[in-house]
Amino acid sequence: MGSLSENARKWWRSHKQKTQQQTAPSHTPLQKQLADNEQRLRDLYANCSDVVFRSFRIGGTIRALAIYIDGLTNQEELERSVLSVLMQTKLPKDSPLTKLLDNLVPVTKSREMSTVEQCLEAIANGNPVLLIDQQERAIAFGLARWEKRQIEEPVAEGVVRGPREGFTESLHVNTALLRRQIKTPALKMEQMQIGGYTQTQVVLAYIEGIVDEDLVAEVRARLGRIEIDGVLESGYIEELIEDHPASPFPQILTTERPDVTCGNLLEGRIAILVDGTPFVLIAPTTLFSLLQSSEDYYQRSLASTTIRWLRYLFTAISFLLPSLYVALITFHHEMVPTSLLISMAASREAVPFPALVEALLMEITFEALREAGVRLPKQVGAAVSIVGALVIGQAAVQAGLVSAPMVIVVAITGIASFMIPHYIAGIAIRLLRFPMMFLAGSLGLLGIMLGIIVTVIHLSTIRSLGVPYLTPVGPIKVAEWKDTLVRAPWWMMNTRPHLTGDYQKIRQGANQKPGPKKGGDPA
Repeated sequence: MGSLSENARKWWRSHKQKTQQQTAPSHTPLQKQLADNEQRLRDLYANCSDVVFRSFRIGGTIRALAIYIDGLTNQEELERSVLSVLMQTKLPKDSPLTKLLDNLVPVTKSREMSTVEQCLEAIANGNPVLLIDQQERAIAFGLARWEKRQIEEPVAEGVVRGPREGFTESLHVNTALLRRQIKTPALKMEQMQIGGYTQTQVVLAYIEGIVDEDLVAEVRARLGRIEIDGVLESGYIEELIEDHPASPFPQILTTERPDVTCGNLLEGRIAILVDGTPFVLIAPTTLFSLLQSSEDYYQRSLASTTIRWLRYLFTAISFLLPSLYVALITFHHEMVPTSLLISMAASREAVPFPALVEALLMEITFEALREAGVRLPKQVGAAVSIVGALVIGQAAVQAGLVSAPMVIVVAITGIASFMIPHYIAGIAIRLLRFPMMFLAGSLGLLGIMLGIIVTVIHLSTIRSLGVPYLTPVGPIKVAEWKDTLVRAPWWMMNTRPHLTGDYQKIRQGANQKPGPKKGGDPA
């Protein structure tokens, strides 16, 4: 909001005021007469067919009203534990509400409310609200229940070894998954609402004593500055709190895996959970975090290090291979072996386009096929992407539109991009691939070097919540390379990564290396 003009600020203030007037005025107290409260709520919920107003009498004498939303409330439990109990209870008119909470209604979660705002919030969250005649306070019961997806393995973050459960669209399920793995009370979860109309529940999670308090305060402030009509997915939050919105590189990690979230929390990062989406935001993050998989920490260190280096190599191939091909074919024939050059020249003899146009044609076609495979139904998506690539590639070669080596280059580039474990990081590489090809087609290898230098400079200048994006390579922190360039054995990783500010350095005891005559084995 800081970059908006004064006219935009005035518009937002008037819009926000109008929105509040359309929903409910601030801090409107409940009235003593039930009829007044009922009329007030009926006016607010006019033309809302899913909002149920259930009138009844407590003990056959005192008028009462239960309000809830059909589909968000456990109606069976409401009838059994609240309505039927109160209908059969003789309650004097001057009896306090606390007696209902403590002695009559067998509902674990319940709370008193005194304003219309509180009632609206409870009803919107699926908790039925009970209003009683001659009482200026209402009761909200924790009986929310709605249909939700079962816990399943994340499709985009599959592993060979590791947990198979993933987050769902239910915020309470997601927080429970975190709490089940990190059982300490030091795991803090601060809840807030964002969105004028959606009033989306957002949870800020961190481990007290490990995370830097200044980092928590910064994230809390950025979330508090958000003023928006609605939040339907965590991507809204991501774009509104990141440091460099114009950068193609993501500065916040997204994941569907509870184990990834817990691992980052244990390293001093924060997590942002948004109701209605399985994607959790983790910050701060670095470029190397985006190139790491959760399975790196479940396999043996030697295998994980080998795969990690293979991943780094193919990330570079995905970024540079098409532009290198264009540069060599266009400007640097002397760098290609003679036999290979003759073969490539023969394959390009009937191609009417220069190498740059040929590369752009194939890359755009491949990206279109990949996007089509993602958007089509699962049963036909994979077949369309694979068969389409084979058929179109073969037909293009036979028609003389592209050469066979270009088809091979694009295929290797596509396979290399699939090795990037996080989809959002792969998008950044795919976007930068096209300007790199233009530089290669106009300046050759000099253009590629220029593109690499500009990219490295850009990566060196951006930050994620104040943390340099190339940490721990730039700035250099050699002690943290054991979990960046390699994946050291767990018995060597005694310290946590230093992100920012104060942090708890030691993560495990010394002398953890296993071996003979250790761990209580007899001599």
